[in-house]
Amino acid sequence: MKDIEIARQATLIPIQELAADKLGIAPEHVIPYGRYKGKLDLATMPLRQDGPTGKLILVTAISPSPPGEGKTTTTVGLGDGLSRLGKKAMICLREPSLGPSFGLKGGATGGGYSQVVPMDEINLHFTGDFHAISTANNLLSAMIENHLHWGNALGLDPRRITWRRAMDLNDRTLRKVITGLGNDRDHPRETGFDITVASEVMAIFCLAKDLTDLKERLGRIVVGRTKTKEPVLASQLQAHGAMTALLKDALNPNLVQTLEHTPALVHGGPFANIAHGCNSVLATKTALQLADYVVTEAGFGADLGAEKFFNIKCREAGLTPSAAIVVATIRALKYHGGVSVTKLGKEDPAAVERGFANLRRHLENIAKFGVPAVVAINAFATDTAAERELLFSLCKDFGVPCVLATHWAEGGAGATDLATQVLATIAENPESRFQPLYPLDLPLAEKIRTIAREIYRADDIALTPAVARQLSDLDATATRHFPVCIAKTPYSFGSDPEQRGAISGFTLPVREVRVSAGAGFVVAITGDIMTMPGLPRRPAAEGVDVDLSGHITGLS
Repeated sequence: MKDIEIARQATLIPIQELAADKLGIAPEHVIPYGRYKGKLDLATMPLRQDGPTGKLILVTAISPSPPGEGKTTTTVGLGDGLSRLGKKAMICLREPSLGPSFGLKGGATGGGYSQVVPMDEINLHFTGDFHAISTANNLLSAMIENHLHWGNALGLDPRRITWRRAMDLNDRTLRKVITGLGNDRDHPRETGFDITVASEVMAIFCLAKDLTDLKERLGRIVVGRTKTKEPVLASQLQAHGAMTALLKDALNPNLVQTLEHTPALVHGGPFANIAHGCNSVLATKTALQLADYVVTEAGFGADLGAEKFFNIKCREAGLTPSAAIVVATIRALKYHGGVSVTKLGKEDPAAVERGFANLRRHLENIAKFGVPAVVAINAFATDTAAERELLFSLCKDFGVPCVLATHWAEGGAGATDLATQVLATIAENPESRFQPLYPLDLPLAEKIRTIAREIYRADDIALTPAVARQLSDLDATATRHFPVCIAKTPYSFGSDPEQRGAISGFTLPVREVRVSAGAGFVVAITGDIMTMPGLPRRPAAEGVDVDLSGHITGLS
């Protein structure tokens, strides 16, 4: 049965009832968006300000493969598994982007019997957060252009404007555009669009601690420079107040539920390959005040999502993760062991052993942050007993527990073994040893080099002369103390997406650096990574439709 059909047959609890029954939140603190989704009103909702908070559990994965690993599905399954064990659990996820929903990947609400629902609404417009973020981004663009049109009192150099427009769809033709045509007073110039989930406004939205912090961060956005290279800020354009007004309602976390009625906060959604890949700080910290165990996920493999979760989000928000789950599949391990996509269903223990190098690399990396790990084998029908037993043995030899999870087919019941192991791992590690990978007082180039060497296993990084000069200039400012966010292909440890397994000994090229002053990090763009993706030859949008009863079909 297809995911959307499973979701449609589910019996859901009205959202205000769910909040009251599962979380003890009175109805007046939940702003309903229809019957089955709503926003928590953080301005009125009382939260405990002292005492212990919940345990934070990160779900990450090995390097992505074409068949997929099921990280979000495992996040949902683990949350339901913990609930079945009688634990007060919540799930924190990113909101799906319309780009991949209509592009190559499809939606991002889990799958099978481990989904957050209503899946069709969450995967499409949801509560309008992404529209608000896109609009706030483009309002700033409009105010920049208007400032130039009416005399440019700040002396903004049109050649040094770095702010780009945003939209939440994949459209490669908008990567570079010319604006200002057809008006004698406006000089044409080159600019472009990023996908909304790669925008600085999205990053700011997800890192903001509250409305005041949001406004301050928006005001710190650098939109460009003067002819003397002085930065021009959004606050100097008087844009940050109106941008905050557009984002005020969106900043409240979105509450939904799983098929088994475990509460889930789905809020914010930066990509992990071109942004920091985590749901909002507000949602995560709110969940930690409401539940004893909070399961969250970070995008793509652990080299991207987990690294940024630890180095950026946890450091910025003061979070201390209690455990990390690394999701793997037999199919994906065989893929990283060199097997072609068409032959992944054929038994091949030798390929599993070769592909284990990729899993081992991710486990080694997580250990560098001092976080205990558990491997979750997301089960598929094509797995064989010999392949699974081999993987159990390899993980045992490495010293990391490994658990088979059948949550896609069985829901939370298929993840209770995983949940039991996660609880045991947390109990065995009561004192946190978590620490970020690098100190903030390192030069920016050294932070990039540290991640490249320690996480990707590169020999070194290659900076263009322009990037080297830019990083040197930034080191002379307060920006030196920012963490770095590396934009890189998710499919390989290097910059070449075709290199599978656990490559090492390469040079990571850094071709561009962008300062996200409001978000508080520096983005290093490597290889051919694009901040505005394109659609594949056969986009998922071709299969999406609405039937005569008004039901959306074709979403996955």
